[in-house]
Amino acid sequence: MLNFCAKGRLLLTLLCFTFVFTAVTQYESYNFKNFPKEELMPLTSAYGLALDHYAAENWTESVKYLELSLRLHRLLKDTARYCMRHCNNAKYTELSFKENLDLRAYWHVMMRASCLKKCRARFPALHPPLPSQEITEDFSRRSPYRYLHFAHSKLNDLQRAIPCAYTYLQRNPKDQEMHRLMEQYKSQYDLSGSLTDHEEQPYESSFLKGVKLISSGDYSSSVDHMEEALRLYLHEYELCQADCEGISRLTPGSDFYPAVADVCVGVLKCKLKCEENLIPNVGGYFVEKFVATIYHYLQYAYYKLNNGRSAVPCASSYFLFEPEDQVMKQNLQYYKAYSQEWGLQPEHFTARTEALKHFNQTVTQKQMLALAEGYLEMDDEDFFGPEEAALLASESSDVDFEGMGDYEESIYAKWWQPRGKGDAGESHT
Repeated sequence: MLNFCAKGRLLLTLLCFTFVFTAVTQYESYNFKNFPKEELMPLTSAYGLALDHYAAENWTESVKYLELSLRLHRLLKDTARYCMRHCNNAKYTELSFKENLDLRAYWHVMMRASCLKKCRARFPALHPPLPSQEITEDFSRRSPYRYLHFAHSKLNDLQRAIPCAYTYLQRNPKDQEMHRLMEQYKSQYDLSGSLTDHEEQPYESSFLKGVKLISSGDYSSSVDHMEEALRLYLHEYELCQADCEGISRLTPGSDFYPAVADVCVGVLKCKLKCEENLIPNVGGYFVEKFVATIYHYLQYAYYKLNNGRSAVPCASSYFLFEPEDQVMKQNLQYYKAYSQEWGLQPEHFTARTEALKHFNQTVTQKQMLALAEGYLEMDDEDFFGPEEAALLASESSDVDFEGMGDYEESIYAKWWQPRGKGDAGESHT
């Protein structure tokens, strides 16, 4: 018998190593539709001023503009999301282009562009100039919180400095210098509970509550929190996907179709990084394969509640993402062997609808990216044939092109996941 609860206690131990500290969140009074006009300025300018003051050791001014930069970044993100979702749901005038598919495609692009242009005109945050990719990556890595921690500590304001350090570490757990500073804080101050993560997503707290409840044996309540975590995560995942289409950068001077292809490849790469960008951090460990992990917890909790009709679709959903998991395979075989006792029908052995949608979406995107990069990297011989390629090579000296590169999914840390439904291979009693 696999001792799931012992593993659950291990996770609770990890949770106990985090700390509580009262702090004011960056977005306590934030509302993207009512953002103070006096604070509006390009994110590039605000962040530039923050770093300039930081370099000059003007800590108060640096804090002011770093916090403003965080709010402006959130404003930019939220307004772009609003416009994308609004235009995704908008109904456009349909014209008949039955004989010309190109015109039909152009018409849809123009209608969508028109909608986005009108929507963005309402929000100054989306007016040019937009931040560079380097700046947006800085915010994705939570770098501003590293600067904020140091600036607050220089101002002897540890009540604000320590939560900033914790927020940064949640995305950068391998930063040894910040870990060393956190250990110093732990040795000098009484920090109990859990620190405030200024960028915590709602699904993270729901997931942690669900894990704690499963470990305590309260399976009924744990199911509610795990289902909520799944729903909130998939919602945030869709918003992340929309973010990738919100702000694109065209290559200057490029032809139309190559420019569109470059944007599409960039969007696909961005969308495939959503899983990495949304991965939760628990006790310094990233919860990899988060969606599959939730289904694993759910199938275990439903099993403990003797609710096979809910457990089996969750087990099938997990197996969809992890088809090589032998323990889950045994669990599904067990359920099939005792289908009558559990009141199961063939349709119960199908993955849940949202699991199928999420799985198909990510698989299709990976396939599209691989195909796109493959076609964009084709050499002359692949495209024209050997004879014509040789002729072209002799006529042109500009034959050294660099490829687009391969997509690689970052893996930050190993994460313990529950094995099986808790009693893998046990007989039905």
